[in-house]
Amino acid sequence: MFEDFTEWRRDVGSGVLLHGRSGGNGPPVLLLHGHPRTHTTWHRVTPLLVDAGYSVVCPDLRGYGQSSKPPTTPDHAPYSKRAMAADGVSLMRGLGHARFAVVGHDRGSYVAMRMALDSPDSVKALAVLDCVPIGEALARADATFAAAWWHWFFFAQPEKPERAILADPDRWYGGDPDHMGIENYRDYRRAIHDPATVRAMLEDYRAGLGVDREADDADQAAGHRISCPTLVAWSARDDLEMRYGDVLDIWRRWAVDVRSAVIDSGHHMAEEAPEQLAGELVRFLSASAP
Repeated sequence: MFEDFTEWRRDVGSGVLLHGRSGGNGPPVLLLHGHPRTHTTWHRVTPLLVDAGYSVVCPDLRGYGQSSKPPTTPDHAPYSKRAMAADGVSLMRGLGHARFAVVGHDRGSYVAMRMALDSPDSVKALAVLDCVPIGEALARADATFAAAWWHWFFFAQPEKPERAILADPDRWYGGDPDHMGIENYRDYRRAIHDPATVRAMLEDYRAGLGVDREADDADQAAGHRISCPTLVAWSARDDLEMRYGDVLDIWRRWAVDVRSAVIDSGHHMAEEAPEQLAGELVRFLSASAP
């Protein structure tokens, strides 16, 4: 896993250290994982991107995996997507990449989107996988949404979700080493059994219902849009289309140049359909190159 990649812990400011790996040569691409995975979820995609001529950077988001878990605040702002996005920009600059493409899956897609909005001079292409913006999701949060995505609201409660998850993390989160890959599964399992990591991952959701939604709503009210080329991709066997209908219509409210792809997989597309996902990313990044 991650052959010829360099593993590191890098200071991105404010006392936060990000753990991750980087490798390859060529145009830089930052890959951001979702909940409850770590950076190793990309282990089947990264060699394909490297072979296609890209330099790939995969960190654990703050709070996840082996990255720092800073103290929180009443508004949960230390786990906002704005804070995580700033981590990513600082990381890439520290690695010598002033401009780069960013790919985010699940919760990582919210970080990637925020990075493109807050640091447009740094992000030259954006790919968001299996998501619509947090503000858009919450604006459509009817009873059907709440029945299917109840965890968003449960995770935001104080104390109870930590107790429920840590009582039996394996049963709560599941995971199959045969499907995930044994080393990826071990890294993921280490994370979900760590009380500090579980607490920090929940802080991500708590921030989502507050400061993250406020940031999205403020951008919409101000007419801010993502200026770089944007790929919106979703899993054919997940529920994004069923939940939102025309996914691209939502994203056109946020980005000026939107392309699409449908991946023949369940939610964890980097593990389930790495060849198709990598192919779509390479086509998009090649077409978006200046």
